[in-house]
Amino acid sequence: MPEAPNPSERKPAGMGRELAKADSMIQLALAVPAGCFAGLLIGYLLDRHFHTKWIVVLGMLLGAAGGFVQIFTTILRPPKGSA
Repeated sequence: MPEAPNPSERKPAGMGRELAKADSMIQLALAVPAGCFAGLLIGYLLDRHFHTKWIVVLGMLLGAAGGFVQIFTTILRPPKGSA
């Protein structure tokens, strides 16, 4: 039979929600820079392969757009536990 958890070892009731909010905010803060970096890296590699100089700019713009899409979907997502 599993033992009951020690009440002093349990987290406060709101702690899980606060951690979920912090996780969501970190995702929002990193979405655009991570998208820009990924697009920049892929564009740079494609520029080296095709001997061009414009794909890196396109990759960075597409990465930024992907980051903004991620931000908007995170913001518009209904909170867990609602409905």
